[in-house]
Amino acid sequence: MSTVNDPQSVTAEDREFLRRCVDLAREALAAGDEPFGSLLVDGHGTVRFEDRNRVQDGDATRHPEFEIARWAAENLSPQERSASVVYTSGEHCPMCSAAHAWVGLGRIVYASGCDQLVEWRRSWGFDAGPVAALPINVVAPGIPVAGPDPSLADEVRALHARMLGVATDG
Repeated sequence: MSTVNDPQSVTAEDREFLRRCVDLAREALAAGDEPFGSLLVDGHGTVRFEDRNRVQDGDATRHPEFEIARWAAENLSPQERSASVVYTSGEHCPMCSAAHAWVGLGRIVYASGCDQLVEWRRSWGFDAGPVAALPINVVAPGIPVAGPDPSLADEVRALHARMLGVATDG
C-alpha cells in the first residue's frame, strides 16, 4: 500500500471528473472570471458539489476549492468528507490546501500544477501572483494527491493564455 505522499497516477475515472473541471474553468472564463473549476465527489462516485472561480467582483477568496470546503463542512459528516475526492482544473493554492485539510477532505486530483501555472505566467511576462505557489503537500502534508494530467494541462494552459490575452501556438 502506498503512503500519502507517494505519487499517485490520474486514472481514467479521474480524467472524466477532471474533464468537467476544465469545462467549469471554461465557463468561469466565459463569465469574465479566472479559469478554475472544481468538483467534490463522494465515496460512492457521486458529484455532490461543483463550482467555478468567482473572484471577479473583488473577493479573492471565492475559489471553487474553498467553496467546496465550506459546503462540505456544512453538509457532510467527517467520515463522508474523508472518503471524498476533490477534482480541480488547477492545483490548490495555499489557502485552499489549508481549508481542504482543516475540513478533513480526502484525496485531491488536479489537471494542472501550481508549478506549471507559475512557469506559464512567467513565460508570458506576468508575475506568479500575490501568494507563493506552494504544492498541496507543502501546506497539507497528509492529503493524498494526483496530478497533473498531461492530457488536460495543455487545455488549461490555453484557458489561462486566453484570460491574459496571450497568443499561443495551440
